[in-house]
This record gives sequence, C-alpha cells and structure tokens, in this order.
Amino acid sequence: MPELPSPAAPVITSPPATPGTARTKAPRVAAASLVGTTIEYYDFAVYGTASALVLGPAFFPSGNATVSSLAAFLTFAAAFVARPLGVALFGTIGDRLGRRRALVASLLLMGVATVGVGLLPTYETAGLLAPVLLVTLRLLQGVSMGGEWGGAVLLAAEHAPPGRRALYASIPNIGPSLGFLLSSAVILPTLNIAGRDGFTDWAWRIPFLLSTVLVVVGLWVRTTVSESPRFTPPAGMPTPTSRFPLGTLLARHPGRLLLGIGAALGGSAVYYLTIVYSLSYGPKELGIPQNTMLTAASVGAAAGIAVTLPAARLADRIGRRPVMLAGAVGCVVWAVPMYASLSSRDPWVITGAYTVGLMLLALMFSPVAAFLPELFPARLRYTGASAAFILANTLGGGFAPLVATWLNSHWESPLVLGFYTGGLCLLSLLCLLALPETRDHEFDT
Repeated sequence: MPELPSPAAPVITSPPATPGTARTKAPRVAAASLVGTTIEYYDFAVYGTASALVLGPAFFPSGNATVSSLAAFLTFAAAFVARPLGVALFGTIGDRLGRRRALVASLLLMGVATVGVGLLPTYETAGLLAPVLLVTLRLLQGVSMGGEWGGAVLLAAEHAPPGRRALYASIPNIGPSLGFLLSSAVILPTLNIAGRDGFTDWAWRIPFLLSTVLVVVGLWVRTTVSESPRFTPPAGMPTPTSRFPLGTLLARHPGRLLLGIGAALGGSAVYYLTIVYSLSYGPKELGIPQNTMLTAASVGAAAGIAVTLPAARLADRIGRRPVMLAGAVGCVVWAVPMYASLSSRDPWVITGAYTVGLMLLALMFSPVAAFLPELFPARLRYTGASAAFILANTLGGGFAPLVATWLNSHWESPLVLGFYTGGLCLLSLLCLLALPETRDHEFDT
C-alpha cells in the first residue's frame, strides 16, 4: 500500500512557472513598469517645468526674479529630500510584502499629490498657506518617487528571461524621458493656446489635473501584473526578510551603496540640468525663446529613448560596466560643449548639443537599471537599488538647479554648468571603475 503524504507536507496547487510562461509574462510586466514610471516622471516633469515658468511668482512673489526662482527650485529640491523616506517606506513594503504592492501604493500617492498641486490657491488668494500647501504636496511627491524607480526596474528585471535582464530592466528606465516628452506634449500646446499670460494666470493647472486620467490607467495596468518570481518563494519555503531592510543595507553593504550612488550621480545632474534648470535659465538669462528650450530638450530626450534599448542589449552581451563607462567618459568630455551651446542662442546648435548629450546619458542610465539591483542580495534588492538611485538623484539632480542658480549668480556664463556637470560625471566614472561587473551575477541570491 503506498505511503500517504504527511498532513504537514505542503501542497502545491499550481504548477511552477516554466521558461515559456516567464517569457510570456516578462514583456507585459516590463510594459506595466514603463507605464508607471512614465506617469510618475510625467508628474515630476510637469512640476519641474512649472517651477521654471510659473510657480516662483505664483507662490513665492518677490521683487527679485532670482529670489523667486530660487524659492521655486527649493520646493523642487524639497521632493528630493523626501525621497529617502520613500526608500525606507516602500523599500520595506517591497522587500517584505511584495514589489507590486509597493508600486501600486507609490503611484496612487503621486497621483493624489500632483492633482492636489493643480487645485491649489496661489499666494495672491491664500497668502502664506499657498506655499505651505505646495511644499507639503511636493514632499508627498518625493516620498512617492522614493519607491517608484527601484520597484519598477526590479519587477521587470526579476521577470526577465536569462541573458536579457538589462534589456527588460531598461524598459521602465525609459519612463523619465518619456514622462518629460509627455509633459512637453501637454505644456507646449497649452502654452501656445493660452498664451504666456494665460498660462501664468490659470492654464498651468491643466497638465497637473490631466494626471488624474493617467494615474487611473496606470493603477489598472499595475494591478493586472503578477508578483515577482524572485520575491515569491516556493510553497513551504521560509521567507527570510529583515524587519527594516534599509538598516540592514547600511550595516552590511555601506561601501557598495556609496559606490552605487556615485555611479549614478553625474547622470542625474545631466538629466535635471537639461530638462529642468535650462528651461528657466535659457529664456531668463540668455533671452532664448521658451519654445526653443523645450524643443531642444524634447528632441534630446527622444534621442535618448532611441538609444536606451540598444545600449541595454549591448550591456547584456558585453557587460554593464563597458557601456556605462563609455557613457561616463562621453558625458565628461561633452558637458562643457553641451552647455556652451546656449551662448550661441541658435536653436539648431542647442538642439544638436542636447541630442548628443542625452544620447551619452542614455549609455550611462540604460544599464544602470540592471546594474544597481545586481549589486545587492535578493532580500535587500528593492531597498538597495532604490537607495542608490534615489540618493544619487537627490545629490546630483535635486540640488542641481539650486547649485546652478547660485553658480550663475557669481559667474554669468553657461560654461560653469558644463564644468559642474563634468566634475560630477568624472566622479561617476571613478565609482564605476571601483565596482565589479555584474552581468553574470546570480539573481536568486
């Protein structure tokens, strides 16, 4: 008579995933991750553009235009200060409860905060309450962003077929540029139809309020995808997880975290100085038409998107570091010519310089979506990748407009932007040289 299984033995009610089913799920998961990061970065880009064009005088009126701009960019930086809180919150959710839950929660929080900005009264209507509410909502945006990027690229990477991890992880990494393009596609027509006065008076709210539709679509897409196979253990297996992953990360992997931050630092500065700061600096300080700056940044962002997937595929073949090192060297060399192009005030020259610069940036940022998660073990991966990328964004990107505004108040030349950005890209180059190649890293450990 055959022996019956013990009552304590686990019963698997569904068949394990096969390579075929994994390949079927991977594109859908990557697409869902891309939708989410695009919406999150659309919201962020709308705020960045609005801070360059409108929010200074609307919420921080001052007789000095530089002071108003500094105040608006300070609220832009405030969200970056809040991002580490988002890393701690959503990293804990993602590493303990699942990647998908963290991503749905972060997207919902971003949507509420962005729509809220579109409904705010200005300083003229509500006095000091207006900037207080603006900063509060901006901080909520920052908390949301702290959990978005790491979870999105991780969900795509952990579903990826063998040998294509960088390719799939890079798909949600298109989101920042795509979100900026989407914001430009809304802001430019709104600006042209309402005019500069109408946009400043009321039409700036439209891009924020349109986020409602995007968030609803994004939430629907994200709730239909499966949890990461690397997070979900086989039936009956324990799930060893730190109670506070960020604390464990800082205790066990501080050196790798610092080098990961440094590796992404320079690219963050290039991205935010190009698509946020220069949109204000060009028109106000150099007299370049607003549409010229938006068009140059948009064309450059589109070129960066075109490079992202081929760069990731190359990183799967030859390794992450060679591709990222090539991008870092290119950004060091091209930083000064890129921002020096602003002195020409020629739209073709500026657009060409921005296009080259953002394509070089894509070489750095496309493989980083797989590279940073591969630096950390499975049960700290959400927190580790998020912390490295978000802290790099905070230090290299969040404060970049503030630093650039201060630099240009002392040296009135766009060349200082190139030297500042080139220096940070050189630091990234050195950190990449100190880190190991991760292409063959086993993702189950």
